[in-house]
Amino acid sequence: MAEISLAHDFPLSSEADWQALVKEALKGAPLSSLRSTSYDGIAIEPLYARAKDGNVIPGREPGEAWAVMQRVDLPDADAANAQILDDLNHAASGIVLVFEGAVGDYGYALPATEAAIDAALKGVRLDWGVPIELDFGPPSRQAAALMASFVKAKGLAPRSVNLRFGFDPFGAMATRGVAPKPWSELAPEVTALIGSLAEQGFAGPFAVADGRPVHAAGGSEAQELAFALANAVAYLRALEAHGISLEDARRLIFFRLAADQDQFLTIAKFRAIRKLWARIEEACGLAPSRACIVGETAWRMMTRRDPHGNIVRGTIAALAAAVGGADTVTVLPFSAALGIPDGFARRIARNTQTILIEEANLHRVADPAAGSGAIESLTDQLCDRAWALFQEIERVGGSFEALKAGLIQKAVGKVRAEREANIASRKDSVIGTSDFPDLAEEPVALLDAAKALSAVTPAGEPIEPLARFRLAEPFERLRDRSDAYLAHTGERPKVFLACLGRASDFTARASFAKSLFEAGGIEAVEGSGDNLMKRFKDSGAKLACLCSSDKVYAGEAVNAVEALAAAGATQVYLAGKPGDHKKAWEDAGIGPFLYQGCDTLGLLQNAYERLGA
Repeated sequence: MAEISLAHDFPLSSEADWQALVKEALKGAPLSSLRSTSYDGIAIEPLYARAKDGNVIPGREPGEAWAVMQRVDLPDADAANAQILDDLNHAASGIVLVFEGAVGDYGYALPATEAAIDAALKGVRLDWGVPIELDFGPPSRQAAALMASFVKAKGLAPRSVNLRFGFDPFGAMATRGVAPKPWSELAPEVTALIGSLAEQGFAGPFAVADGRPVHAAGGSEAQELAFALANAVAYLRALEAHGISLEDARRLIFFRLAADQDQFLTIAKFRAIRKLWARIEEACGLAPSRACIVGETAWRMMTRRDPHGNIVRGTIAALAAAVGGADTVTVLPFSAALGIPDGFARRIARNTQTILIEEANLHRVADPAAGSGAIESLTDQLCDRAWALFQEIERVGGSFEALKAGLIQKAVGKVRAEREANIASRKDSVIGTSDFPDLAEEPVALLDAAKALSAVTPAGEPIEPLARFRLAEPFERLRDRSDAYLAHTGERPKVFLACLGRASDFTARASFAKSLFEAGGIEAVEGSGDNLMKRFKDSGAKLACLCSSDKVYAGEAVNAVEALAAAGATQVYLAGKPGDHKKAWEDAGIGPFLYQGCDTLGLLQNAYERLGA
């Protein structure tokens, strides 16, 4: 059959042609206005030429799908078993068991007891190679030994079991804010445990270099990579000191990264960790081999409001991790930030990946991003910045000394502050929460489960923790205030949108103002046309916001605010930038002003103070 060219009837286009179209669309704005900058200071261009030197980064076997993993964090082991069997019978490849105090403990966890593990894994055919990954912390460190005993009690050969143990002392220190003992004392204990498991016949990997603590604390992609890389090197050195050759030791370590909705940077990050680790292997005199890289969709991006929006975020993140070459991916169910997800939420998490594999066939091409100018550029720049940060950590003595000195925490804290400022101004938007909220959203179903609160105070030397947070939290707190106001008064706090002029004058700014106020749970009631002041009084609102065009404002804003004040308005906002009218309008009692990039969070918090709510 002759080759069919689907594009041969279309004229060839050049970058100059593209720039001409963009120039027309931008209406005089410079092309640089399409450029953005990552939190690592990487300039992201609107267009890239194809990379001339892009090469496939060895990852999964070509054509092999990644493993679809499901978290299990139910405190009730019998209920957890039902979840596990349902997941495995409906397309999940494997299970991540989350125990108390783990980096991935988001409030609920499986007890690290022999009885709980026996009950949770009842009927699970580990002899069929079902992947099991352990996520545990200091309060549940016995989980590794208990899991090993479980395997042997079932009469299974340890080497035949697909089990990732997940020792991660540095991740635990960073998350919990405690260094239990100096690394010189802790390292031999950890490597002795790993060595014992290896001697029993388990293949591992055993130690995980987990980047999630940095990501969940607001860090950048390069910071997450540097943290994971520095930890992996520390574990590599400790294993070598225990008498394990570097050739063998490197195979006992795996990486775990967070995948979020920033698709291109997530793809580049997962590619970059392989290149960075290969550089370490070469420095050790080893030929690079494929490292095991696992991904979990990010806790930081999850929302409690409009939780179904998390399905979209999770899909983008899972796709990015898969394209980036992850060996396994875990998608957080869309209701995870609210509590224990029900069966429907878990099914959506599974099916998200099943569709990407079975219908999108993303796994069919090895490293599909190879050769992409954008992804290759981002990968290389992330490698450069992560390597520089890794060297900083090494200069102070490695991960332990860097955590003790607060080097990592200080760097992450700086980026977190930038994120929080951009969230407050909605420069970084959280769809469904800070933008386009739905005050009438229906609650989602959750399973009943009590949070397991540890009564044990972590022992050791306190260090500054990498405090976990979600980007949506500041706006969610305002929505909680709105719910409390509703419960107390029978209605939500309100703002009246006083729309001046014709619909063509006010529609855009009224829509903007509605989204802004309702992001904080303040219900926007719109009024326009005749009898505007009567509509304001009938609304019951004490706050008002003028919405119209600059031309209409120039002639009507001052009169409108006087009429609204006379009708009982205690605060009159204006949607738009005031320009040269700022002083005159403020003198007339107008303000604050609402516009893209304003301090939305501060404005909404002030509104609640004025309402006494």
